[in-house]
Parts: sequence; structure tokens; C-alpha cells
Amino acid sequence: DSPQQQPLSFNEQGLMQNGEVMSPQDSKPTAPPLPPPSPPPPGPPEYPRPRLIFHTQLAHGSPTGRIHGFTNVKELYAKIAEVFNISPSEILFCTLNSHKVDMQKLLGGQIGLEDFIFAHVRGETKEVEVTKTEDALGLTITDNGAGYAFIKRIKEGSTIDRLKTVCVGDHIEAINDQSIVGCRHYEVAKMLKEQPRGIPFTLRLVGPKKAFDMIGMRTRAPKSNEGKMVNGKETLRLRSKGSATVQEVQNEFEEQATKKVDDLLESYMGIRDLELATTIVEAGKDKKNPDDFAEALDSVLGDFAFPDVFLFDVWGAIGDVKNGRI
Repeated sequence: DSPQQQPLSFNEQGLMQNGEVMSPQDSKPTAPPLPPPSPPPPGPPEYPRPRLIFHTQLAHGSPTGRIHGFTNVKELYAKIAEVFNISPSEILFCTLNSHKVDMQKLLGGQIGLEDFIFAHVRGETKEVEVTKTEDALGLTITDNGAGYAFIKRIKEGSTIDRLKTVCVGDHIEAINDQSIVGCRHYEVAKMLKEQPRGIPFTLRLVGPKKAFDMIGMRTRAPKSNEGKMVNGKETLRLRSKGSATVQEVQNEFEEQATKKVDDLLESYMGIRDLELATTIVEAGKDKKNPDDFAEALDSVLGDFAFPDVFLFDVWGAIGDVKNGRI
């Protein structure tokens, strides 16, 4: 008898190797490696904007310094302080293109790319006793964006106007020995409004340092285009949150609406703040109704808790400007 042969078995594909059944996995040929993905086509080359460099002086007199790399007012003050070897807390406010205490030239949230920055630092401290004879003191308050509230306007013939030691540009450091450093302008205006009639209270004020007579041609920036943009109609917009951005100057509608809103801030809250007014106009210019406007405003400026009557007046003012009624 011939030796019994072992039956052959086949896998599902009918393959056999050396008498052993191959698994389906063993039968698969090895795939060649995939070629590396081709790089994406090159886009247009990026040309970074030139570094923005601004010229600065101390308003009472100093050499000219150069600053760059700031995105908000606090960082701006820190850069100026570093250049002149002073503490940032010495700076009360800045003006643009004028060393004078000129509230029309006050640095707010925007700096023109060709603007020259003058920093006004702490000068003399004075204490003034005030007695309210009417509800309003006649003060308009603003702040420097870094914790210092100061006087932007004094109404002629008012209680404060009769106190000749109180001046536009004075920083209000304390009310009745209570420090208000770090308070926003609207908080300070509210505290002053709440002072009762007929009861004296004390203001501690810090005036900006006085100039030793003006140095000739001090407001003229050096003839240099280094770090400047080509278009003088652009500004650097400083923001309390997020990075600074370069943008076009306001158009006629935005400029008129911002002025109207700034007037309403003064009449309702006793403050003037062009940066705040600009933010309000930006929130409202493309809204269809006052409810959408109020919601947008609350999302960016909820801390202010604006009264409804103020919001309706602002909405009306923006609409008036938009429709050419102002």
C-alpha cells in the first residue's frame, strides 16, 4: 500500500505555501509607501508692515524719545516712562502735537501715524475745600485709561469755576481723603454728584508739571519717515482688550455721530470720552433697531449700565446723523 497522503486544504483564496494554508492577510502583497504629500502652492509673499515708531517728549520739556511696540494706553505709558527713566504712574495724560494742557488735543484711543506724543507728568499736589451750592459742580471728568481721572472741562460760572485753584488737567486723586486712583471717570462723576449740598468736602488734586518756558519748535517732529506708514490718513487704534490695529480715520458720519454721543455722555454722566463714544457708534451704526443696539452695547460695555433713556437718545442721535438731519 502506498503511504497515505495527507489531504491538502486550501484557504478561501485557494492558496497554499509549503503545505501550509496561508491566511488572507498573508496573501496580500505589500503596498509601496505613499509618496509624501506635495506642498501647497506658494501664496503671495507677505510684506510685513513697517514697525510703527512714534516720537515723544515730556510736556514740561525733555529731549525727544522714540517708542514702539505698545497696544494699549497702559503699555504706551510704560514705553514713555522707560524712555525717560520715570515711573509710569508719574504720567497723568498725553496730548498729541501740542505740549499745552489742551483737552482738544488729548490722546484717547487713536493716534495718527504722524502724531507727536507729549506726556504730562505729576506736578504740584493741592487740597481744595468745596461746598456745593447747586446740584451740579460744573465739572466734566475724563480719565487717562490707566487709572487716573482728571478734569476735562469746567463750566463757566459754576461752583468749581469760582475756585480759581482748580484747573483743567488736574487729576482728582482723592475725595475726602478717600483715594479714587483706579476708578473710571463715570464712577468719579457719580461720587461727586452724590456729595450733599451745603456740606464741605475736600478734593485732593494733582496738577500737571508746568513747563519751563517753551522751547522753540518743540512740537515739530523730526523729519524722518522711519517706521511710518505711507498714508497720513491712518491711525493706530488702541484697545483696552486685544491688539492695537491700524485703521482709516473716521468718515464724516462716524466723526459727527461720535461728537454727538460724546455730548450725550457729558449731559447724562458728566464725562467726556471720545474713545468710549467711538465704541458706542461702532456698536450702533449697522443695527436696525434700538433693541439690537442695546444688546450689542451691553456685550461690549456692560459695566457702564447705561440708563435706557440715554440709549434711546444715543440711538436717535446716530439715526439723525445717518439720515442727514444733523
